[in-house]
Amino acid sequence: MKVIFIKDMKGQGKKGQVKEVSEGYAQNFLLPRGIVRLATEGNMKTLDNQKAAEDRLKQEEKAEAEALAKKLEAEVTELKAKSGEGGRLFGAITSKQIAEALAKKGLKIDKRKIELDDPIRTLGVTQVTVKVHPEVKATLKVQVTEE
Repeated sequence: MKVIFIKDMKGQGKKGQVKEVSEGYAQNFLLPRGIVRLATEGNMKTLDNQKAAEDRLKQEEKAEAEALAKKLEAEVTELKAKSGEGGRLFGAITSKQIAEALAKKGLKIDKRKIELDDPIRTLGVTQVTVKVHPEVKATLKVQVTEE
């Protein structure tokens, strides 16, 4: 019996997958629990429409992420910090502070998406990578000036 999985089922199939299973297993276990639907022609068309809608949504998200990446790359974020001799900072600039500075400019970026290996500890311009989308990364310029 051909069925379409509505939910992920470990060892059987993932959501949206069409698979052949035994009739008893489908009738007695999968269908009553709402894990699958019968693979009728109407349900197959519905599945195709859902996949097309999800693809469109992913493309729109990626396009928005690319636009945000261009904004970030054009932006120079300025942060002020106290420093000592030789341009060394007292303390450091963290991804949280960078995210807060971006929020003040109207760009909402989660601090976990700012890839900063070590906190910034010197004055000057630093290139910071921001993971805007799983497939889109942007390089942000962070300028640290003396307070």
